[in-house]
Amino acid sequence: MLTEPEALDLVLSRITPLPSERVPTTTALGRFASETMLASLPLPGFDNSQVDGYALRAEEAPKGAELPVVAEQPAGPDLQLELPPSSSIRIFTGAPIPRGANAVIMQEDVTRVGHSITINDPVSAGENVRRLGSDLCAGQILVRSGQRLGPAHIGLLASQGIDHAPVHRLPAISVLSTGDELIAPGLPLKTGQLYNSNGPMLVAMLANEGLHGATAHHCPDQLDATISCLSSLAAESDVIIVSGGVSVGDHDHIKPALNALGLEPELWRVKVKPGKPFLFVHRIEPRPLYIFGLPGNPVSAFVTFHLFVKPALLKLIGASETKPAMAPATLTHEISNDGGRPHYVRGRWNRGQFHPTGLQQSYALFGLSQCNALLRVPEHTSLASGSTCEVHLLH
Repeated sequence: MLTEPEALDLVLSRITPLPSERVPTTTALGRFASETMLASLPLPGFDNSQVDGYALRAEEAPKGAELPVVAEQPAGPDLQLELPPSSSIRIFTGAPIPRGANAVIMQEDVTRVGHSITINDPVSAGENVRRLGSDLCAGQILVRSGQRLGPAHIGLLASQGIDHAPVHRLPAISVLSTGDELIAPGLPLKTGQLYNSNGPMLVAMLANEGLHGATAHHCPDQLDATISCLSSLAAESDVIIVSGGVSVGDHDHIKPALNALGLEPELWRVKVKPGKPFLFVHRIEPRPLYIFGLPGNPVSAFVTFHLFVKPALLKLIGASETKPAMAPATLTHEISNDGGRPHYVRGRWNRGQFHPTGLQQSYALFGLSQCNALLRVPEHTSLASGSTCEVHLLH
């Protein structure tokens, strides 16, 4: 049985990022750049005014000076104005600086009467002037390969006139829930039945990572049906995430079905709690396919998704960094793990403190819904209240 670091290393070693595609920059939010992009234009592209006011020479505008207003430069096309000695030009935010001017005084700092202004608060040379290339130089890196594109990146690329961005293709993902006892939410519930919570939860977790459009499927606890379902999904998916049926019970058919399809798991069982029965399959031909088998208990499925599936999917869609966000924390309660496997305790991290939330059993969905962090407690270890640690942030 592998440790969770060994299992993750094995999984990541099999993942190859999906090919690149070019998409409209306006739709690239959350995608990962497939190449490093460089600036072709400086920002700003010309000296311009930072405020509405008057362009002038700072040395000609001491307090009390009176200067005529000889022209006006609005934002937009450069009127190629030139500032005469001892005068000013009315200017607006973003407008090109007239030749000869070295400062812009805010309109609030002058008194205007007719076609002249009186200086109430003098300015220094360079004040309120945005210089050519002061934000960005031509040839400077805009976005590195493997970087996730956020809203500001979209604006930055658009400022360069880039209307299509190179990003890694998104995978086609199928989520398969197994179990005769499961029915879809909204249907009448009979004795012995459970509403399928893992399927909707996993689809939502994928969407939370920017992987929208995953399809949800359900399969009964029958070997033939499981073989048929997996065969169909394998033909149309890049990734299949299976929930339940990966253990060794009489009604757990995922491993036999995979074997019948010639898909041999490379990994089965991990030394971790919750989530020991975790399965991974990598197929190369006829096209790459990755199958993750998660335990049927919702907390186990949730934890193994964060430990193994999320990093693998991040690498698949081109992320240069797949490690989770970590934060220092002080424990508000003593937390003990008497078992022989590391235990990922679900809890809430707030202002540097961590406390467990609700029941820590693998079926306890309500406590899971209150958590925003995981704490790894090594086997046979007790952590005292007030001790410091690092927690794995989920959001």
